[in-house]
Formats: sequence, C-alpha cells, structure tokens
Amino acid sequence: MNFKTGRLFKSFGNAFKGLINVIGTEPNFRIHLVAACLVIATGIVVRLNAIEWCMIIAVIFLVLAMEVINTAIEKLVDFVSPGFHVQAGVVKDISAAAVLLTAVAAVIVGLIIFLPRLT
Repeated sequence: MNFKTGRLFKSFGNAFKGLINVIGTEPNFRIHLVAACLVIATGIVVRLNAIEWCMIIAVIFLVLAMEVINTAIEKLVDFVSPGFHVQAGVVKDISAAAVLLTAVAAVIVGLIIFLPRLT
C-alpha cells in the first residue's frame, strides 16, 4: 500500500468515525434515519420506479448530510464560544434552519411521489 492509499483509507476511517459519532450522539439524526427507513420501506411496497428512487435517495441523503453539517457547526460554535453568546445562538439557529429547509423539501418530494399511490 503506497502513501496516498494509506491517507485515503485514513480519510474514510475518519469520516466513518464522524458518522458513528453523529449517530451515537445526535437524536435528530437518528430520527431522520428512522424516517428514511420508513420511506424506503414504503417505496419498496409501492414499487417506485428508478427516477422516483433517485429522487427519494437524493433527498434522504441531502437531509442526512445537512444534519451532519449542522452538528459540526453546533460543535464548533460550542468549542469557540463555550459560554452564552447571542451571536453563537444565531449561528446555531441559522444552521438548524438549513436542516429544516432540506427536511421540508424532502417531505414535499415524498408527498409528490407517494400521495398518488396511497390515495
């Protein structure tokens, strides 16, 4: 294994370590994972087509990725501003708003895809 391959494996290892950390410490991330599993199960039952699967998977991973970014921002803010600071709260609120927006988009996509099949 050459030096670059070793760095690549280490990078993936660090990424998985971060993912495990988020899964273990962030209740909202786990809620999103449960919701994703329910959506995937429903997609299997209603037999989504390939394009619908692509859209569903894209919004699922977008929400999960945004939750990871939100968690990173919150932890960084807590690190650099451990005490109460109004601006720190604003930064965290804005970061949470990004998750909210992606989750709303995911719900809209889900409704467009699933409602016609479930009604």
